[in-house]
Amino acid sequence: MSIPLALPTMPNRTTCSLGPLLALTLAAAPLAAQDAHGLNLAIDGYGLSVGDSRGVNGLRLNFRDSRLERVNGINLTIWDPRGEATGDVHGAVLGVPLTGARDITGLALGIGGIDASERITGVGIGGLGLGGGERLAGIMVGGLGLGSGGEVVGVGIGGLGLGAGRDVRGLMIGGLGVGSGDALEGIAIAGLGAGGGGQVKGITIAGVGVGSGGDLTGLAVAGVGVGSGGDVRGIAIGGVGVGAGGNLSGISVAGVGVGAGGDVTGLSIGGIGVGAGGALTGLSIGGLAVGAPRVEGVVLSGVAAGGRDVTGAVLAPAYFRIESDGRLTGVSASAFNYIKGEQHGLSIGIFNYARRLFGVQLGLLNYAKNNPVPFRLLPLLNVHLR
Repeated sequence: MSIPLALPTMPNRTTCSLGPLLALTLAAAPLAAQDAHGLNLAIDGYGLSVGDSRGVNGLRLNFRDSRLERVNGINLTIWDPRGEATGDVHGAVLGVPLTGARDITGLALGIGGIDASERITGVGIGGLGLGGGERLAGIMVGGLGLGSGGEVVGVGIGGLGLGAGRDVRGLMIGGLGVGSGDALEGIAIAGLGAGGGGQVKGITIAGVGVGSGGDLTGLAVAGVGVGSGGDVRGIAIGGVGVGAGGNLSGISVAGVGVGAGGDVTGLSIGGIGVGAGGALTGLSIGGLAVGAPRVEGVVLSGVAAGGRDVTGAVLAPAYFRIESDGRLTGVSASAFNYIKGEQHGLSIGIFNYARRLFGVQLGLLNYAKNNPVPFRLLPLLNVHLR
């Protein structure tokens, strides 16, 4: 009797190796996907993307973007986007040397430069330049220039210049200039000039000039001039001049002149002169002359002073004048006090003239036209009391 023996079958070596390989391939299917624009090594959108893909949550590497939609993570490119920059990046945008996107939130770093067609929010550093079509907000640095077609908000540094089509607000430093199409608010420091088409408010310092198309408020210091098309309020210091198309109030100091088309109020010091188209109120000091249609306060002039109506005290060593329809109320001291209108108060000088005197004249010669004939021209003292 024979007993059949069932010998164990040895597994086929090929069958044994294909099983795990097939399982690995099936598991990796969602991990690697390749199309005409690049290679995505990602699971459910998370991972690595190489090429001009539409986006990824993770790391994306590409030479030059043309179809970017969104990256949450890091987007690294070699060159700037083709055409207008597209896509939103939340995380970091890195350019070696150039990069860009439509809207960047986080860190934007370009060895050469960065271009955002709309916004950069966070920290942006461009070796040569950095720009945003609508808004730059945060800490922004451009090796040569920094600019936005809209606004710049936060801290901005431009090696040569910094500017925006609309508002600039925060701390801004431009090697040559800082400018805005509308408001400039905060602290602005520029090697040559700083200004805004609208109002300028805060601390503004420039090597040559500070200017505003609207009002200028705060502290403004310029090597040559400070000026505004509107009002100037605060402290304004200009190496040559300080001026306002409207009113000027506060402390104004200029090497040559201080003036305004409207009123000047406060302390005004001009190396040559101080003047106003309206009222001059406060303490006014001019190296040569001080004048305004209406003066209220104290006037100290190196040579001459005058106005239509003057109330207060005037010291002008050479010449002081009141217009024919004007009035002096107070005290004037000058070599020649020429009051063509009315004098109410005291004049002290070498020769004092008053068409209508209602007060006292002290000088070598004193003439009061409204006195009776024997007493019109008198030495030392002349008086007319109403």
